[in-house]
Amino acid sequence: MLRSDILRRATRLGMALPVAMALSYMAVTSLSPARAALPLGSTAPLFDAPASLGGKQFRFSLAEALKKGPVVLYFYPAAFTRGCTIEAHDFADAMDQFQALGATVIGVSMDDIAKLDRFSVSECRSRFPVASDPAGKIASSYDSKMPLLHYANRTSYVIAPNGHILYAYSAMAPEGHISGTLAALRAWKSVAKPAQP
Repeated sequence: MLRSDILRRATRLGMALPVAMALSYMAVTSLSPARAALPLGSTAPLFDAPASLGGKQFRFSLAEALKKGPVVLYFYPAAFTRGCTIEAHDFADAMDQFQALGATVIGVSMDDIAKLDRFSVSECRSRFPVASDPAGKIASSYDSKMPLLHYANRTSYVIAPNGHILYAYSAMAPEGHISGTLAALRAWKSVAKPAQP
C-alpha cells in the first residue's frame, strides 16, 4: 500500500497527524549515515543557548567549550520520548570515557528549557548538559532540523577545538551515536598534537 493511500485512510479515521508523523519518521530513518548533515572538515556554526545541567540553568557557549577541548554536539527530537531517553542514558553512562578524552558533551533539542531542567536530571542523570533551541535555529544551522516538523533530527557531531567538524552521523535509532563519537574522538586524539606550553 502506498504512503498516500495510508494517509487517506488514516484521515477518514481521524488519525492524519499521527500517521503523517510516522511516515515522516520512516522517511528520515531511511537516510544513511553518509548523508549526515554538515560535511566533514567544515566549520561548525558557533552558538549560545540556554542550557540545563542537573536542573540548573546556564548559558552554553560553543566557542567557550571549544577552548577546553573537542565538543560532542548531538541533536535529538524530543525529551522524554523513548529513543531520546535511551540516547540520554547511553551518553550519561559513557561520560567517564568522554571526559577521559577531554570532550564536552552537549545535547540540543527544540524543547523548552523548563522541560530540559527535568530531563537533565532524570534522563541525563546530571552528567552532561542539554540546551534549548525552541525556534530550531541551531538545528537548522547544522542541517539537523526535520523538514516540515518542529523537531531536530537525531544527528551527532564531533567538533575539534579549532571548530572543524571531525565526525557527523545521522540515524533515528539511538544506537551508534555514542560508539561513533567515542571512536572519532579516539582517532582525533591519536593524531592531535599536544598543546605547546
